[in-house]
Amino acid sequence: MAIQQQPVSGIGDPTLYRVITLEEHFTTPDFLRATAPFTPALGTSAALEEKLLDLDERRLAAMDEGGVDLQVLSLAATGQEQLTSADATSLVHDANNEAYAATQRHPKRLRMFASLSLKDPAAAAKELERGVERLGCVGGFLNGTEGGDFLDAPRFAPLFEAAEALDVPLYIHPTAPSLAIQDLYFRGLPEASAYFLSTAAWGWHAELGMHCLRLILAGTFDRFPRLKIIIGHMGEHLPYSLMRAQDGLPTSVTHLRRSVSEYFLDHFSVTTSGYFTQAPFRCARELVGADRLLYSVDYPYRSNVAGAHFLEHLEITPDDLRKIASGNAERILKLPSELVSR
Repeated sequence: MAIQQQPVSGIGDPTLYRVITLEEHFTTPDFLRATAPFTPALGTSAALEEKLLDLDERRLAAMDEGGVDLQVLSLAATGQEQLTSADATSLVHDANNEAYAATQRHPKRLRMFASLSLKDPAAAAKELERGVERLGCVGGFLNGTEGGDFLDAPRFAPLFEAAEALDVPLYIHPTAPSLAIQDLYFRGLPEASAYFLSTAAWGWHAELGMHCLRLILAGTFDRFPRLKIIIGHMGEHLPYSLMRAQDGLPTSVTHLRRSVSEYFLDHFSVTTSGYFTQAPFRCARELVGADRLLYSVDYPYRSNVAGAHFLEHLEITPDDLRKIASGNAERILKLPSELVSR
């Protein structure tokens, strides 16, 4: 596969690049049944569920259509925050087993994160260990405030300890807002507008950007200096606003060892998932640099083909394109490096 790069937008001569994506979702029949009572009808459809459930021919065909060589799986966890701790832990464990079976059926096309339930942080740490040591997972996949608190709460320390010990990154994904937040910020709007404003259109990203700042301000990276975090959606608003946050949060205020931006640039990597426009990309690249920016699609919520068109028209050098399309993922996730050729 791989994208055939065209000589446009400064990319240069046509060159082949390996393409890896790493915020790419799936689900299982059991998980869908358990979360159906908590999943708004606006947020799903039969066609979407069909794509999420498929881990074989149709998924691979969609990857081929968008030039994706390797896809890293993670559980689409809408409604998981409403489950009991025991149910969530069990369902995620079983979902990881199903994802692992798919990676064994398609070892050259699929890898996986260990999807985790945050209701029980100690159990999540054990599932991360099982995932990395027995299932070949390349890191952990978390759903923001699903556990009822921000991740700077002391009870999540076992998870960060496990990630450091295993030397794997944690990918933090947004979570649906609590009922209190929904009522405070989004009431009075038409139902569909309120739902999407609270989630993928804005609310998810604003909250997760704040979540990242909370992790920094709580001293998380002083306590866990080798902790590595990945966030999606072109940095969850932070590339545009990080220096403004730092201006208002100097070390004289935070009493931290380093500046807010130093922690972010040292511990966070950013993916393009769901964002296929040039201006946000340029902002993210200018802030984090080409070595910490990774291509992702957010399949099946976004199209692999739309992502390919975005990737093909980036105004960057061939070396930076190679890093963003696959090289950074190979390094950060410790994936085998393969130069694709035809």
